Amino acid sequence: MICELKETGRASALFAGWQDSVIWSAVQGVMGKIYVDSLKKPESGAVMLGDFCFLSGRTKSEVIFGVLEKGECTELILVPQNNDWAQMIENCYGEKAEKAIRYAIKKEPGIFDLVKLQKAANSLSAEYEMKLIDKELFEACRMTSWSKDLAANYENYSKYEKFGLGVVILKNGEIVAGISSYSGYGRRINENLGYHGGIEIEVVTREDYRRKGLAYIGAARLLLECDKRGLYPNWDAANKMSVGLAEKLGYHFSHEYVVYKVKKEKL
Repeated sequence: MICELKETGRASALFAGWQDSVIWSAVQGVMGKIYVDSLKKPESGAVMLGDFCFLSGRTKSEVIFGVLEKGECTELILVPQNNDWAQMIENCYGEKAEKAIRYAIKKEPGIFDLVKLQKAANSLSAEYEMKLIDKELFEACRMTSWSKDLAANYENYSKYEKFGLGVVILKNGEIVAGISSYSGYGRRINENLGYHGGIEIEVVTREDYRRKGLAYIGAARLLLECDKRGLYPNWDAANKMSVGLAEKLGYHFSHEYVVYKVKKEKL
């Protein structure tokens, strides 16, 4: 049995060394939940936000099974801290755990060419309109299945206004693409980055508007907005296309890592 750790700061040592902004958000108590094997002396834990679950500390099957029960999504992406956790996931779920590769992007301060990004942001065709996400657009994003991840992890607009940031591209008043924060954190985490906070970027384009360069243009605008606010725009890629977009914006690829997708209905 696992328990939710309300005093999230106590999990700092358990998740020390992770360079993932979702974990930083949870440890700060900004968003996400932390579950541990013991409230008195936690040795194993999991950070959960949206469909992601990060497993850390001493490997325990009760934590792996427990997060599937606690998770609100029909499918969870389990991110193991190391090979021991990966093996434990495979032992627990066997073929029900779909192994996949994700792509980590380097966190590097001051690498973005702001002139290039501004040129990209200004290149939007006149048939489209680009806006920062306000309360009305925040609610609009949550209303459709394809765009809900642009705002879904924030309980309300007040939370988004404080810890989130995003832009949408509209055509004839309809949202057709969005680049927003999957999560956000407030206080400075890494002195070397030199930022007082940051966001984890989520990029979504409506299927009938893909391959038109909208994601690149919108992401360029979001990076410029982050620079104005002193926020670091963290990027993690689900596929090589996302890596390519990140590199076009000025990021650099770091390394591949393994995750496991597990669906509740298959258990």
